Amino acid sequence: MRPLFSSYSLPLLLLFVSTFHAINANNLIHETCKKCSQKDPNLSYNFCVNSLQAAPKSQSVDDLRELGKISIKLIKQNVTNTRNHIKKLLENKNSESFIKSCLSDCFDLYSDAVPTLSQALKDYKAKRYDDANIEVSSVLDASTTCEDGFEEKKGVVSPLTKRNNNTFQLSAIALSIVNMLN
Repeated sequence: MRPLFSSYSLPLLLLFVSTFHAINANNLIHETCKKCSQKDPNLSYNFCVNSLQAAPKSQSVDDLRELGKISIKLIKQNVTNTRNHIKKLLENKNSESFIKSCLSDCFDLYSDAVPTLSQALKDYKAKRYDDANIEVSSVLDASTTCEDGFEEKKGVVSPLTKRNNNTFQLSAIALSIVNMLN
């Protein structure tokens, strides 16, 4: 009697299953980003897809809830990196006092955002979506408050525009997912 599976069947089956799983994850990301960007005109579809696909665990995610958890972790990573970048900018002795003051305010905002996001993740995991929404919203507001500070003086260009926009976009993605689940 011949065996049901040859020695080649199992590796091919595993390859098929893993490829199928990656395709499903990719579809979930595209569909989620499509819905998010349709609901929020400030959210870029391409930014959403690129950000979520860049997260290593996103390639194996198969449900919206897990994707939401990944999105909050992405914000926290971004906020932590931005905080560290601001700290380095503050060490520059040649910065104008107004810019240094703005950077100091931004440093405080981003410093407060790190524990806020830790709490948001806890609330999200516990399905306390309203609380997670409030916490992620405060981080989104922090990024715009930081950016607005530089605009108070004519001619000043924020050295954090791209980072603030990334924080805003990542927060908007997470908020959209939280609202879909709530």
